[in-house]
Amino acid sequence: MVPPRSELLSNAESYLRVGSVEEMADAVTRSHLPDFRCVGWYAAPPPGWTVVIDAEYADQVVPAPLARRFGVERFWERWTRAECLCKLADVPMLAWWPEHGLDVPGDFTGRWRTLELGPLIVSVALAPSVP
Repeated sequence: MVPPRSELLSNAESYLRVGSVEEMADAVTRSHLPDFRCVGWYAAPPPGWTVVIDAEYADQVVPAPLARRFGVERFWERWTRAECLCKLADVPMLAWWPEHGLDVPGDFTGRWRTLELGPLIVSVALAPSVP
């Protein structure tokens, strides 16, 4: 299946909102932040596709064990992208690392975009839905 030419990713900023858990309750998908707020995605994916997001504060310190393992350059960009891929694959991050690290597998059939939203790094990913 060929990934859709989706305006969802090119216009991702317009589909993301930040607020309390209660305010984001009706989002298609959400990512929880360490300060108990959420980033919510407010656009339906194309038919037959799944959308996920992950968000982190760009200025937070990379934990030392993760910095040693993956480096700090563009860490939160790579982290949020990998978290999205884990969500799409329904695989815990700890199970993902040994095989993929924070990289995108060569056989990934979806699309993703990582962007800055104020103080946040947010990745959005789309992939064919698993039947």
